[in-house]
Amino acid sequence: MKCKTAFLHKPHDLRIEEVELPELKPNQVLIKVGACGICGSDVECFEGLSAEGRYDIDCYTPGHEWGGKIMEIGSEVKTLSPGMKVTGDCVMACGVCANCKDGLMPSACLNMREIGFRPDSPGGMGEYMIVEEQYVHQIPDDWSYAMGAWVETFSIGYFGIWGNGGYIDASDTAVIFGCGPVGISAVMTAKTSGAKVIAVDPISSRRDLALKYGADYVLDPSVGDLKAEIDALTNGRGPSVIVEASGNDKAIQSIFEVAGHSCRVHLIGHSIGRKVPVELGWTIWKTLNINGSGGTKDFGQRTIRFMSAIKDKYDFDALNTHYFTFDQLHEAMETAIHEKQNAFKVMLQFEVD
Repeated sequence: MKCKTAFLHKPHDLRIEEVELPELKPNQVLIKVGACGICGSDVECFEGLSAEGRYDIDCYTPGHEWGGKIMEIGSEVKTLSPGMKVTGDCVMACGVCANCKDGLMPSACLNMREIGFRPDSPGGMGEYMIVEEQYVHQIPDDWSYAMGAWVETFSIGYFGIWGNGGYIDASDTAVIFGCGPVGISAVMTAKTSGAKVIAVDPISSRRDLALKYGADYVLDPSVGDLKAEIDALTNGRGPSVIVEASGNDKAIQSIFEVAGHSCRVHLIGHSIGRKVPVELGWTIWKTLNINGSGGTKDFGQRTIRFMSAIKDKYDFDALNTHYFTFDQLHEAMETAIHEKQNAFKVMLQFEVD
């Protein structure tokens, strides 16, 4: 069967091409894509600012935030069936290498694939995609495909707080740096868990959005004394939880100054490839507990249940500020690149029977 699929050949060279789909392997499913979000990571790969997209190996199909419908299953697939609405994991661990058998994060997999970033794991920017059963998760029938595309993003903010032994509850005050899609997901997670939530972002529209999606207070780090403002909101004690979701150098630097004693610091904003000077000594005198998470581990099903529990309170579809058809892919990418102040989430939509 032929279908239209996007391929990123090199920076600024994204082409929609017609290809012949390969035959399904016994453990794979054929999915008709219903929606695919354009992530900041996709934009950086397109602009040549990130080495995550592996077009140095060969051209690849982007799109790691997707929702779709199963059209066909392989002969050995047991848990999925045609007609199901589904989404899937981004970081794809093999499950059999030494690191996987030690229970390490998928990013430690010695045979790691990453859907939407490599030639061997095509993403959702195409009419159809083929994915192994183990990486696919059913979503509720009453969800939109666009909401399914939000699962990967939400899982990062959710796992960023609760994964790798993390936790948060009503006794905590959380500071979230960065109110992009991942940061907003962390805001919703923290607020649903009962914490007092302070969101920090220099963009006023994103601060306004944070207030709608669970933040109790919002701060602009570009004006005033951020530490003094946080101290005023925490009775001088500082936050007990910090989530750094921006990847911004100044935000990373400020963590060590604003953190409260014994603060649990979660790093989920991308800053790989840069050396950021920080006052590391505060980790000693404040007994900071710092962890990071590249991707998630075993959180797909939990994320779907969490989102189902809060979807009547927080409108996920309203977070999609721009919709485009697949034929408008280049316009969609230009919008994501040049309208970052207003384009919170750019979503591609496909026709699904």
